[in-house]
Amino acid sequence: MNIVILSKGGANYSTRRLKEVAIARGHDVRVVNYVKCYMTVEKGNPVVYYKGEKLTDVDAIIPRIASSYTKYGSAVVRQFEMQGIYTTTSSIAITRSRDKLRAYQLLARAGVGVPKTVFARETADFEDVIEIAGGPPLIIKVARGTHGNGVVLAETRKAAKAVMQAFYVESVSFLVQEFIEESAGTDIRAVVVGSRVVASIKRQNLDDDFRSNTHQGGEGKAVKLTDEEEKTAVKAAKAMNLPICGVDLMRSKRGPLVLEVNSSASLKTPELITKRNVAEKIIEYIEFNAKQKRRKDKVGA
Repeated sequence: MNIVILSKGGANYSTRRLKEVAIARGHDVRVVNYVKCYMTVEKGNPVVYYKGEKLTDVDAIIPRIASSYTKYGSAVVRQFEMQGIYTTTSSIAITRSRDKLRAYQLLARAGVGVPKTVFARETADFEDVIEIAGGPPLIIKVARGTHGNGVVLAETRKAAKAVMQAFYVESVSFLVQEFIEESAGTDIRAVVVGSRVVASIKRQNLDDDFRSNTHQGGEGKAVKLTDEEEKTAVKAAKAMNLPICGVDLMRSKRGPLVLEVNSSASLKTPELITKRNVAEKIIEYIEFNAKQKRRKDKVGA
């Protein structure tokens, strides 16, 4: 197959691993910086250009779209979709996963456990928001933050009101979430491919930071999921129509709770820690599914 990996850099670990595994399995692979693509939109002729040439004879694309380029990156993916080209992640699923409120709404509708969450923007009813969320300590995060950025732990009512006031003044949409004490500073990243969890790691902070993201200095180690956790990860991926993704879970007294479903999850930490060949599982999935009839997105939101 002719496979195009949409990525800003070929040196990126995930991109490099996908490319080398695909080549080893006999495929032709090209890494394309989607930010430098341009497109023509006209009746019956959707074309993507890159470095002065049309991208043709493409059998499958693997989008690795950075959060800061979601809108343009998903538009490039959509242009390939208009040509009937197989993609591991649909354009609508990418934008859907990057909107935290939309993601929580869809997960909750599908019966997936999530932390109790209050969404707000231009409201001064801070006391009411605090009460509805369950009272301090609370997690307050901007609606579109990534890698643990834009996330604050408000340990007191006064601190919570101060953070919400700051977001209110800047007209920034934010989420107020219950604090799961028994899981503070730890979470689980489950990598889903198809209907299976192919690798899972537990991420633990290294200091007093309540965030466990490896981007924030968190440390990871291999972990075996319970049956309920595995089923929750797969169910969350299905609810977001993301057959290949990273699902972040917290362990709570009432069972696993999903924090995020990442449409471009890094392969680096899961592969290096678990020694699982995640990239190979993804390429195998593409080989099996690329020539089948494209499935309709059934999420409906």
